[in-house]
Amino acid sequence: MASDIDPFQTSQPLPKIVAVSFQHAGHLYNYLAGELELRRGELVLVETENGPQVATVEIEPHEPALTLELAALRPVTRRVDRGDLALEEENLEREGRARRLCLERVHERSLPMKLVRVGYTLDGRKATFYFTAENRVDFRDLVRDLASTLRVRVEMKQIGARDETKVTGGLGPCGRELCCSSWLRDFEAVTVKMAREQGLALNPSRLAGMCGRLKCCLKYEYATYVELRKGLPAAGKRVQSVKGNGKVLRQNIFKQTVLVQRDDDGGVVEVTLEDLVTTRPPGRPAS
Repeated sequence: MASDIDPFQTSQPLPKIVAVSFQHAGHLYNYLAGELELRRGELVLVETENGPQVATVEIEPHEPALTLELAALRPVTRRVDRGDLALEEENLEREGRARRLCLERVHERSLPMKLVRVGYTLDGRKATFYFTAENRVDFRDLVRDLASTLRVRVEMKQIGARDETKVTGGLGPCGRELCCSSWLRDFEAVTVKMAREQGLALNPSRLAGMCGRLKCCLKYEYATYVELRKGLPAAGKRVQSVKGNGKVLRQNIFKQTVLVQRDDDGGVVEVTLEDLVTTRPPGRPAS
């Protein structure tokens, strides 16, 4: 006799996950929420590869995507308590002392590196020194010196120019706080092609951000420019229009028009998409 039980109703519900970050506008990391009813902005204690860390809840507990590998996720340990906050305050003082010590040692050894920040794990057993450098740096003696003086495990971690700017922050040429330090969590590839597609002058001083790399905002409107250009004939193409046949000189993607130099008198006219009859190669009559 067939069973009337729906197998989907008897399956166990998926455990909920929560997304946290370790710095303002930082990368999001998924953790198992367990039975905790967490709210955005709450501080929680989580276990990382470096040890226990305080993190901020950015996305409240929710059901994970079916493609997410839950077995690889660690659970949230608990909410942060007063003892944890006290340890955080102590670590801030330790990080300040460690930063000053590291700067002195780097100067003494004339190492070609720039210290950006220092981070301690909550238990105070490990300190990570984040730095930038143009080339590889032999910092083995520096690590031994720091570990011996501070009596902790020491890790040196080289970061990029964009990561440095994200930490230091500042104001962009637009007059607003830098995107990377205020809300942009992850960096995506930005190319010169994006600037060219938007008709911007390829002037490095105008296209570069405070990090010295191409501005992240070049990517924001790139897809829109690409979409708007699709229906317009490219510069240099021959077109046939009700205002005369000729060659396209320039596009105006916002007005959805092109400037055409007419073959018969050399005059330049603005042509809309509705004015275009068809496009043809040079010397070939319209059909």
